[in-house]
Amino acid sequence: MATERPLLNPPPLSDLPGPLSEPPIRPDPTAPAHRPTPSFSLDPPDPFRRPINGASDRLAASSRERELAEIDARIIYLNDPRKTNDRVGFAGNSIRTSKYSILTFLPRNLFEQFHRLAYVYFLAIAVLNQLPQLAVFGRGASLLPLAFVLFVTALKDAYEDFRRHRSDRLENNRTVHTLNGSGQFVPKRWKDLKVGEVIRVSSSETLPADMVLLATSDPTGVAYVQTINLDGEANLKTRYARQETLSKMPQNGTINGVIRCERPNRNIYGFHANLEVDGKRVSLGPANIVLRGCELKNTSWAVGVVVYAGKETKVMLNSSGAPSKRSRLETHMNRETLILSVMLVVLCSVVAILNGIWLVVHKSKLTDTQYFRLKDYSTGVTKNYNYYGVAMTVFIIFLMAVIVFQIMIPISLYISMELVRLGQAYFMARDSNLYDESSKSKFHCRALNINEDLGQIKYVFSDKTGTLTENKMEFQCATIRGVDYSAGTGSLYGEDTGYSVVVGDQLWRPKMPVNTDSDLVRLLRDGGATEEGKWAYEFFLALATCNTIVPLVLDTLDPKQKLIDYQGESPDEQALVYAAAAYGFVLVERTSGHIVIDVLGERQRFDLLGLHEFDSDRKRMSVIVGCLTKLSSYL
Repeated sequence: MATERPLLNPPPLSDLPGPLSEPPIRPDPTAPAHRPTPSFSLDPPDPFRRPINGASDRLAASSRERELAEIDARIIYLNDPRKTNDRVGFAGNSIRTSKYSILTFLPRNLFEQFHRLAYVYFLAIAVLNQLPQLAVFGRGASLLPLAFVLFVTALKDAYEDFRRHRSDRLENNRTVHTLNGSGQFVPKRWKDLKVGEVIRVSSSETLPADMVLLATSDPTGVAYVQTINLDGEANLKTRYARQETLSKMPQNGTINGVIRCERPNRNIYGFHANLEVDGKRVSLGPANIVLRGCELKNTSWAVGVVVYAGKETKVMLNSSGAPSKRSRLETHMNRETLILSVMLVVLCSVVAILNGIWLVVHKSKLTDTQYFRLKDYSTGVTKNYNYYGVAMTVFIIFLMAVIVFQIMIPISLYISMELVRLGQAYFMARDSNLYDESSKSKFHCRALNINEDLGQIKYVFSDKTGTLTENKMEFQCATIRGVDYSAGTGSLYGEDTGYSVVVGDQLWRPKMPVNTDSDLVRLLRDGGATEEGKWAYEFFLALATCNTIVPLVLDTLDPKQKLIDYQGESPDEQALVYAAAAYGFVLVERTSGHIVIDVLGERQRFDLLGLHEFDSDRKRMSVIVGCLTKLSSYL
């Protein structure tokens, strides 16, 4: 049976010397996979999941199972990669983002380079110059300019691809701890991972593959991840391990079960699977999977089973590889080259036609024309020299005109462009104005073909304001029950605002400062003696409780002072929680089952009974809290 906790009758203060931790909730083997939570139950539900009706949940689960049965579902045996890969050889976890190999570099690179129409033009000129009748320059000299351009471009592409190879090698040789047959976690390289293996990831580590969570350091199975490498969002996301697997890991060290999931796809926000363990079948969704590239945060460790590896992970399926990028200038030059080529053909055609007319008119005099006749004066024999008939001679004159007028498209322009791009990349990398002090990183030019596009940007489109404002939300003022409390007359974290919290012998204070209103601070200090003070008290208590913010305690140079950094999915929530902390309602701890708030110097613990996250229909979020417990101390 599930472990029950008397929420309605809190223990005495003497039994609460410090922060409480939630005991693991063990599943009832006789209960259905999804049990509806009645309003009178003392067993707290998962606070980060929206309560749903049990019948609809079972209907949805059966629908998912039916859908998985209709398709060729991927079957994964937990901690048994050999059996998992016996029937179907799944992809390994080695990735490759490079474009070329030693064997394919020369033909593929030449194929890509000759996408430039000018290179095709120069190649045609070089071929024509190899014919004896048309040769103007030396045969070798005519090939040197084109060969030099191709060599410089190939050298640049080879260097870029070498960096990709080096990055792939570093990525594939990173290590992660996998569960072996004796129940121990041993290090293993990323590229050697297989589907079905159970891995353990520690805090601040990057996920090596897409894995279904089995257990976390949190007793209720909550893990916090950062998905900045997937969707660019720096805010923390919550993921969960099912209670059916949480009770087995890591106490037993081993786990047996079968996961049936959908085929690999590019949808990073969707996941469809079910898990069979101990004769029970439970459904799995997007909240139970952590994708490759995510970083584990605010969670000591997480254990999961690999379901997609290598090129089948969602992040790799969404990666289009290393494309051949072309700048707007190069596209414009291709268009201009095509126009100039047409003009060249027209000009050479006019020359050839006029030459043909001259040949027809002076056909009888060609014997005396030294250019078309070669006479051996010693023998008196005259033979054809440059005359092959009117039609063939006109054609040869046309080709000769092409070589004469080839300067219309100068090959030196492309040589200069490649050298200029190399110089631009060098100066951009050494530009001190492009150096970021916060991350200690300099400018990196990863694609030398599009340098000039930086100077041709006319419009910047943004999907939301946070892209340009860096999601920096600041609390300015509040209106409570129709009374406007402006922060303009207050101070920036004044000494009397109660923003700091004493924890043991340390002083904790929020990381971000907030302007406070002196009148509002005075109302809160009175302890709700007036009606306005009561409403203000409840207002800031709601700000501190109604959120999904996770407080992270950071070290400072002073060992007796700590900073509280509030991390969450919404920058609006962060701004509001920082505002509540500035007025004395400091969120100091959050677990999946409770939160602890320092209310004007008094510790209070609230149990989280349910949470409705923000959605576009309700346009709000709601939280259900209960069991107000005053903590005598907090260590």
